[in-house]
Amino acid sequence: MKTIAASLAALLIGLASPAFAQEAMDARAVFDQAEAICQADDGALWGVSLCGPVLIVDPATRQAVASQPGDSDALTETDGVFTGVLPDDVMIANTAVDWDGVRWTMLMAPLPDEVETRAGLIAHESWHRIQDQLGLPMASPTPDHLATPEGRIAMRLEWRALAAALSAPDAAGLRTATHDALIFRAARHAQAGEAGAEQERALELNEGLAEYTGVKLSGAVDPHRDVAATLRAAEEADAFSRMFAYASGPAYGLLLDDAAPGWRERLTAQSDLGALLGAAVGFAAPEDPVALFARTAAAYGGQAVANEELAAHEARAGLTTRWSDRLVAGTVLRLPLENIRVSFDPNTLQPLPPHGVVYPTATITDVWGVLTVTDGALIAGDWSAVTVTAPGDGDTLSGDGWSLDLAEGWRVAPGARDGDFVLVSE
Repeated sequence: MKTIAASLAALLIGLASPAFAQEAMDARAVFDQAEAICQADDGALWGVSLCGPVLIVDPATRQAVASQPGDSDALTETDGVFTGVLPDDVMIANTAVDWDGVRWTMLMAPLPDEVETRAGLIAHESWHRIQDQLGLPMASPTPDHLATPEGRIAMRLEWRALAAALSAPDAAGLRTATHDALIFRAARHAQAGEAGAEQERALELNEGLAEYTGVKLSGAVDPHRDVAATLRAAEEADAFSRMFAYASGPAYGLLLDDAAPGWRERLTAQSDLGALLGAAVGFAAPEDPVALFARTAAAYGGQAVANEELAAHEARAGLTTRWSDRLVAGTVLRLPLENIRVSFDPNTLQPLPPHGVVYPTATITDVWGVLTVTDGALIAGDWSAVTVTAPGDGDTLSGDGWSLDLAEGWRVAPGARDGDFVLVSE
């Protein structure tokens, strides 16, 4: 039997605005497009069908339209789709999510108008829904070294070489550009160390392969051209530490398609896309990749890139100081992390070693409730806690750049430093 709250929710949905009715109509078109994409692929790309439940959510209202019902009465059939309101404790993002007994491909409304772009997004998030079935579990590291001038320079040159490989007019040009990309990659990994290289590898297998899937199933006429253009545009990003995989992953995937057919069937959670491509094209890892980097960089405008990145680093120093003053040196509220879910813009993250990563804006959900961040939160490198500026007093559930919807059983208590606070369970 429905509860009173559920009945009221259903009534409110039934009286929804014409705009929401239009969203329901638009949702049916998205569900049809998702079905068409997965049926056309028929499991060919990954050996597993991408078909499955889709949930579209409006972040502003939490109104949801689904392609099927869940296990409870949270979703009600309306004109062939299923509508409801997503609970506050369920994170809203373009992602895969478990809710109401179903593993969903979640998409945030409004979706892109352009058909190809929308198809890429649908396929990307559908891959996240099946990645565990592929033995490729989710990984979400943030490589600190990609916020340094050295890391950014090497990444930009790798992207330029990958773009050249994707655009190469002949086999010789393809081979040269591919080897050059792997030289830049090897040099960066040599400087970053094993931990940095591992972070890159893991994120490429997560977001990189998801974005590659989006490219492959988007219906693009010339994926190589499109990905080369994406690589060139990626150089303008303010932060590489998360978004790099969205550019590099599709590039390595397409080059592997050409050089090593069947590579996806051999992929494991320990695979490295660069190493796979290197093996396919006969690339021998150099003994001194940093020295070889210097000799190779000139062909890709290396000096100009270095000058740009050094100047940009100086300009960003003020922002780094601001985050450090607010979230490390200043008085703060520290919230423990036990079962975090976070929605954020990967293009904006700012590593703040050795303290962690700053999320300028984010919605963070954990056992203690929902934290909405509008001006910076610091997530510890070991994911043990999130830190925001201190509230005005211990009774306030908001501060400069954040607000907190606190769950029952939690309270704000004084921290170890004067003026600091911590969130504790009662």
